[in-house]
Amino acid sequence: MRSVRLISTRQLAQLARPAVCVPAGTPLHQHIRAFSVLNRPPPNYEGHVPLTLLEKGALTLGSAVGAFIDPRRADLIATLGEVSAGPVAQRLRDTMLGDPTGRQILRDRPRITSENWPLEELLAMPKNTVGYVYGHFRQRYHMSPDVRDEVRYIDDAECAYVIQRYRECHDLYHAVLGLPPQYVEGEIALKAFEFVNTGLPMAALSLVAVARLKPAERKRFFTIFLPWALRSARRAKPIINVYWEKELMTDAAELRERLGLEKPPNLHTLRKKPKKEKPADATVAAAATPAPEQPPAA
Repeated sequence: MRSVRLISTRQLAQLARPAVCVPAGTPLHQHIRAFSVLNRPPPNYEGHVPLTLLEKGALTLGSAVGAFIDPRRADLIATLGEVSAGPVAQRLRDTMLGDPTGRQILRDRPRITSENWPLEELLAMPKNTVGYVYGHFRQRYHMSPDVRDEVRYIDDAECAYVIQRYRECHDLYHAVLGLPPQYVEGEIALKAFEFVNTGLPMAALSLVAVARLKPAERKRFFTIFLPWALRSARRAKPIINVYWEKELMTDAAELRERLGLEKPPNLHTLRKKPKKEKPADATVAAAATPAPEQPPAA
């Protein structure tokens, strides 16, 4: 009678693992070890960096703290947006797939760069068009679309493009809505709008920068810009589905009306300090003071 050989617990665990399809000709030892820092899968697109859950958590925490300390660190905000996107990026892609224009954007995959959108051509367009408004915005604030970081930490290639598209369109939102980027309260207001309209958690995480606002700025944000962001974003169509390349010659006001976008109050005007007037009593006293007598002419 043959003896029965018992299977160890480790062998049972290995048998219980799901089968992995290995391409022909690929060494098997490359697929035995689990995904780790020392054993990463190949990238899914150019520039892709696969991350473990621990690495994503560390990057989320580190970039969130860094962006709170310095909200102007675009690289930290970009990293935070990627590692925190998760299934929301997939839902945003599904939003595009459910719209004819969104599907065309995903097919064409256009990119907003200074080479594709030359500044001199934008400024040569008729005034009040989307192209001219965006060009004037770039010229006034010395902005360039080329400074936008490439997406690296999103695993799905199509979802990575969706986030790249959202990132490159950010300055267009600034320009068309008339929100100046040099004021933190204007940037936070736009992030609040983007969060409600797109659902991306990165935009919501950026709202913690409200704590850094001065009392007057914080009051303006909660009484003026936050209600505007909630109201306008809910009424507006998904802005991710705007094919901006085909709207450059469209009147900006017409586009806002078609998309249901409400233009916020002018932040430059709200930030202007009223001129101090002289007290009335001081003016009267100055008028009542007799002028010094002039010496008689020789």
